[in-house]
Amino acid sequence: MTENSKKKSNGFSDLELSLMKERAKELKAEERVSKNREIGEKDVLAAIESMLEPDRTLAKRIHAIVYNYAPGLRPKLWYGMPAYAKDGKVICFFQSASKFKVRYATLGFQPEANLDEGAMWPVSFAVKKLTDSEEAKIVELVKKAIG
Repeated sequence: MTENSKKKSNGFSDLELSLMKERAKELKAEERVSKNREIGEKDVLAAIESMLEPDRTLAKRIHAIVYNYAPGLRPKLWYGMPAYAKDGKVICFFQSASKFKVRYATLGFQPEANLDEGAMWPVSFAVKKLTDSEEAKIVELVKKAIG
């Protein structure tokens, strides 16, 4: 048996197992976070600080946008990543490129976001850099998402 087959024998990669454990911890903490915005904020900021660059800078800027333009959304962790919820349901989230070992970070929106437009619309955006133009687009998306 090779090293890789040992890791895959349970059907999940090491990253997937790690994410499931993080999510289980988040679910246990869900009630305290939903009652106290500051706890969620602290958790999200700690997760952002632990990111590698350029993800950290991107996440900080996106966090500031959501915080300023959608103050009704509650920050929380979702699979270890910054997310923003309304009535307990995640509306939008940031995924670090380095954590998932992919080419770009992602800003995503869940079905509860009010982004519906016709029969098909984007709900996930690759983010490599934030200029004023991208920040304006994110502001527009966040405002639309919260209705």
